[in-house]
Amino acid sequence: MVTINPKHTNLVDLQALLQSAVAPRPIAFASTIDADGHVNLSPFSFFNIFGTNPPTLIFSPNRRVRDGSNKHTYENVTETREVVIHMVDFDLAEQMSLSSCEYPKGVNEFEKAGLTPIPSMQVKPPRIKEAKVAFECEVKQIIEMGSEGGAANLIICEVILMHVSESILDKDGKINPLNTDWIARSGGSMYVRANVDSMFEIPKPNVQLGVGVDQIPENLKIHFSGNELGRLANIQKIPDETTQKEFQAKQAQNTDFIQLTKKHLAKGQITEAWCSLLAI
Repeated sequence: MVTINPKHTNLVDLQALLQSAVAPRPIAFASTIDADGHVNLSPFSFFNIFGTNPPTLIFSPNRRVRDGSNKHTYENVTETREVVIHMVDFDLAEQMSLSSCEYPKGVNEFEKAGLTPIPSMQVKPPRIKEAKVAFECEVKQIIEMGSEGGAANLIICEVILMHVSESILDKDGKINPLNTDWIARSGGSMYVRANVDSMFEIPKPNVQLGVGVDQIPENLKIHFSGNELGRLANIQKIPDETTQKEFQAKQAQNTDFIQLTKKHLAKGQITEAWCSLLAI
């Protein structure tokens, strides 16, 4: 394990380390407008959702590392206190990347990137017609973390309207993650594509408590990965003796119960996995 002290690390190297370590990061494709009506469009991967009541998004157009100057997006939101944040899917990837070029102030990145501006309903900055999700936001607070290069400018936004393409909704009107194809920023020039081939499902713990890894016999833990132990430990109740006996009675005499446990875990059959585990 290498230990790194930020205070003793070159700023460019530190930024590269942080961006590669805290990844992948969703991308806020931010449309803003200045006091004179000039539109700006730029992506930021220092971004996430931070609350639901009120719906709160935060992104950060950091000061430029090379000279400490602020970006046009930051200047615009300080003037108008409005922004439209779009999610970026794979179909927008190259145009999003192009818009990150440091064009002079006043240049419209919608035009440079070949994207279609459409009017927003409650804020002045336009929306991207091609985006699958757009959040019209009021800027509630701006927190400046410093005046040197690389310093964060936290833009705290309240979502006042959300626009969602029908193409990513299921029959119940909810967003289906398998329909989204979002991309996220990794380190350097690398991105991640969150499509059906890269997604997997983990049953979420509910209001009932999982039994915990500490309930798994100590001598058996060494046979399983951390993920497998976590899946076993998420069960709310260990199968009773009757269930265990019924399960074991159906197994062949030479059954490898370790491998059988792993197979049941891979299929999400947690009760059967526990019965197999306890038969070892």
